[in-house]
Amino acid sequence: MAERTVDNRVGVTILGSTGTIGVNTLDVLARHPERFRVVALTAHGNVERLAEQCRHFRPDYAVMVSDDGAERLEQRLSGSGLPTRVLGGAEALVNVVEMEATRYVMAGIVGAAGLLPTLAAARAGKRVMLANKEALVMSGPLFMEAVRVGGAELLPIDSEHNAVFQCMPPDFSRGLGNVGVERILLTASGGPFRTLSREEMGAVTPAQACAHPNWVMGRKISVDSATMMNKGLEVIEACWLFNTDADRVDVILHPQSVIHSMVSYSDGSVLAQLGNPDMRTPIAHALGWPERVTSGVDPLDIVAVGQLDFERPDPDRFPCLGLAYEALATGGTATAVLNAANEVAVEAFLDSRLAFTAIAGVIEHTLAELTSEPVTDLDQVLAADAAARRCARERIDRLSAQRIGRAS
Repeated sequence: MAERTVDNRVGVTILGSTGTIGVNTLDVLARHPERFRVVALTAHGNVERLAEQCRHFRPDYAVMVSDDGAERLEQRLSGSGLPTRVLGGAEALVNVVEMEATRYVMAGIVGAAGLLPTLAAARAGKRVMLANKEALVMSGPLFMEAVRVGGAELLPIDSEHNAVFQCMPPDFSRGLGNVGVERILLTASGGPFRTLSREEMGAVTPAQACAHPNWVMGRKISVDSATMMNKGLEVIEACWLFNTDADRVDVILHPQSVIHSMVSYSDGSVLAQLGNPDMRTPIAHALGWPERVTSGVDPLDIVAVGQLDFERPDPDRFPCLGLAYEALATGGTATAVLNAANEVAVEAFLDSRLAFTAIAGVIEHTLAELTSEPVTDLDQVLAADAAARRCARERIDRLSAQRIGRAS
């Protein structure tokens, strides 16, 4: 009788496989077929791309968030002979990350939608490769407790946090002051509007905001980069990831996006991680850690770069950054409110219902309207998220009505 072949490859599930992070993760996985296999791929609405990915990577499971999407994906894969089982619904996202075959989870779903499955992966003790910063922004203490109790490995995928992780001593969880770390220096490109005045920003379009000068990213995160809310969310995430407070986290504009972040030590040393702006580098780092695996990224030619510039962000031009620091200082559910209001405001801007410069105003109004409470459980976080979304939408509706009234 033939012996059964044992597959010792690491099983990887990708939450949000059709987005930028997911596509780049699959690119890196394809370079190491002897080491990794795809257990499950999930998507929100892009049936065609997920079907294509299933044909190429032959996952055990494919999940569409909606039942209708699952039915359409089933039709696309009908007769293909693939071993892939199609599932539908938000609960299926949780099920595939909890499966024994899944050892690594790439948390690449953008926004609050990624919170529940990412939290489930932490509770299940997986290696959580965190590209969904909102999980920590919304539920920092709950998420870190889930990591601790579940015995999960938490590895950051955002290029900035991954860079900090690479520059940190291994025992940073004891507290930065206890391991000789003075400051975390998060670099930011400044986005496409770094040199524009506030008046000029008032007329920018969604297409302009999504045209990032250095990185290829999704629409929502591109707008966050343009407002620098993305950097504000990263400050909050850094405080949870590296067990520190905002006083030790600085943001520095670095338009070349070559230095991805730095760590300053008490002996005067500053360690930096450099590389070409390509998300496959942090993805490969997290997949291979503590080893190194190839990513497909070209080596950095530092001579060709020639010059590295730095400046401090202008708080008047980028008020969203200051709002993030304020929400972090307030604590409790304030950061969940900040995130929810921002998601609603960015969506309205992308739909051309809100001016770019009005995004910060909607967030500020929502933070002022809602009282922050200490985070005690997930239901409370989700309630704060829902209340913030209602408040932000009401504010946007009033602004829209006022604009129409002035026009008439």
